[in-house]
Amino acid sequence: MTCCGIDIHAHVVPGHFPAWLDRQIPQGWPAMVEAPARAGHCHRHVMIDGKNYRTVTDHCWNVARRLADLPEMGIATQVISPMPELLSYWLPAGTAQPLVRFLNETIAAMVAESNGVLQGFGAVPLQDMNLALAELDYLHSHLHLSGVEIGSHINGIPLGDMRLRPFFEACAERDIPVFVHALKPTGMDRLVGPAQLQQVLAYPSDVGLAATSVITGNLLESLPALRLAFSHGGGTFASLLPRLQQGWLVFPDLQESIQTAPVTQARQLYFDTLVFDPHTLQHLIQQFGASQLMLGTDYPFNFREKHPAQQVLACQLNDADRDALLSGNAARFLGFASQQTRIST
Repeated sequence: MTCCGIDIHAHVVPGHFPAWLDRQIPQGWPAMVEAPARAGHCHRHVMIDGKNYRTVTDHCWNVARRLADLPEMGIATQVISPMPELLSYWLPAGTAQPLVRFLNETIAAMVAESNGVLQGFGAVPLQDMNLALAELDYLHSHLHLSGVEIGSHINGIPLGDMRLRPFFEACAERDIPVFVHALKPTGMDRLVGPAQLQQVLAYPSDVGLAATSVITGNLLESLPALRLAFSHGGGTFASLLPRLQQGWLVFPDLQESIQTAPVTQARQLYFDTLVFDPHTLQHLIQQFGASQLMLGTDYPFNFREKHPAQQVLACQLNDADRDALLSGNAARFLGFASQQTRIST
């Protein structure tokens, strides 16, 4: 398979975190601890407050190992972003800022080492708008990262809330794309089973609510140039949208508060293809348009799409739509120049 896909959804965990220099380590500050190697790969535990948050392999920080895995996936370019838990909105802003700066500089160094095969989404401490805007300027103007990753809410503040509007205004003004990833999702108290259900079931619910808040908050109505993409295929959003559209038609209050039809606004948003099922992917294409879907893998975590290009090919799209999903849409979202998008098998 010729490699030409652009993976918009892949993550980084640094091989180490900077030591906190004061005597008392702040609550929530991450650390890496060596774990037994398996299958020839280095493993480390991501420790937060003395607990193992996740055990990861060196694919999270080793550029050479990462690049070696891309051809089998049909990926020519991979956009890397922080593991969402590292966005750290819950830390005091003065504590989060140096951690976020370290993440952004780590990602920039990995991009440079890859000779352009990797591109980077940085992070900003959105719990403090002034610090967030300053870091946005740094990652864009100094580090030249391709965009920014944010959570599906900011300590409970939905993305459509006016309190976050200065951040989105800055992104639109500077032509910086925004990738929204599920984070600390709502509804965990309604699930019965192991902690992994957070990723499996609660993440899609939170992403769906995040995308809905963008529409009900009229974010794109005020900032039509803003480019927003949602992880995990937008989660539950594709199922929520018909209800929101019908409600908009039925209830005068919704027509008054939502300026443009929800289905029209939804087709301005982007979504990754990380749904693990070609039939579900075909539904997303019908719902949002073939122009709005981009490859996503969640690499290098275990719960990922290992053959993203094959999922697109299984949808049996025409050549133009197939090439758009494989790389053309992502190139447009990222602001890349026109590039070769055809894939052959």
